[in-house]
Amino acid sequence: KEFLVEISGTMVTITCPLTEETIAWKSTGTKPPSNERKYVIENHDSFPTNVSCWSGDKKYNMYLNARVCANCEELDALAVTGIITADILITFGVLILVYYFSKDRKGRASSGAGSRPRGQKVQRPPPVPNPDYEPIRKGQREVYAGLEPRGF
Repeated sequence: KEFLVEISGTMVTITCPLTEETIAWKSTGTKPPSNERKYVIENHDSFPTNVSCWSGDKKYNMYLNARVCANCEELDALAVTGIITADILITFGVLILVYYFSKDRKGRASSGAGSRPRGQKVQRPPPVPNPDYEPIRKGQREVYAGLEPRGF
């Protein structure tokens, strides 16, 4: 036989496996005043305790290591499964919407600030040469005649 432990908020209810009418309880050195089959610990501090119940020569011991909190909400497995499934479906829905809306924009040129309008390609004339670096042509050597190498 086993103890039945129920936790709700900070209240822990322990049911002894014995079926006798008068049951004695002991919890980590203190003897609770209860002589019933159920022992209720209100404002449990989540500290591990040893709990035992007995009647006559039958005795049951239990090590209670229950974590409790005042602001916790209990969820059953169905609610958790529903939340996870809804989250996955919403995520896939957003991914599909983003995919379809971005798919149409691939072929279009963007009209952003950095783009140039695309028209006919016009050939530009070559850049005007800088007169300081003009190549030497035949018949113009006298311009550069004064630039002979100097000897040291």
